[in-house]
Amino acid sequence: MSARDTLLDAYGAILLENGQRATTLSAVAARAGVSKGGLLYHFTSKDALTEGLIDRLDELMAEDITAMRAAPDGPSRYYVRTSVWTDCALDRTLVAVAQLAQESHTAAQEAMDRARRQWLELIREEVVEEATAHAILLIGDGLYFDAALSRSPGSPREDAITAAELLPVVDRLLEGARR
Repeated sequence: MSARDTLLDAYGAILLENGQRATTLSAVAARAGVSKGGLLYHFTSKDALTEGLIDRLDELMAEDITAMRAAPDGPSRYYVRTSVWTDCALDRTLVAVAQLAQESHTAAQEAMDRARRQWLELIREEVVEEATAHAILLIGDGLYFDAALSRSPGSPREDAITAAELLPVVDRLLEGARR
């Protein structure tokens, strides 16, 4: 992993654990195990770190959209099936950027909107009805939100429903709404 990636990982981790106020350049450098000068070599400011994190999200989203488009079971089932916390780079980056968006960071809000639009566009390619496309998107969002409410990522709450349990619902929605 490059030093740049290590710094972005540290920035994202601090955002997830403590919020934007805790993401000082010194804290990010310490978490990444580099000097502040080493951090400044790659990112000249906290804004540059944020831009780097958003760029990372855009790159990871491009990979996810490619996989979603190629999914043998279709984009809708792919979206719901993968809307669970797996602690992968996309999960961590998406939630870190969402944290910034919740704190009214305009570029982060725009990045989150871009991600949702991309997912929705692929679902729309599969279904005719706009309401059905949104319902499928919201099922995936709900799964992800439910995972976020869990006490520890990857450990669902007792009453949580799984993506696999919701796929038959998605199939019923798709039944009359396919293009």
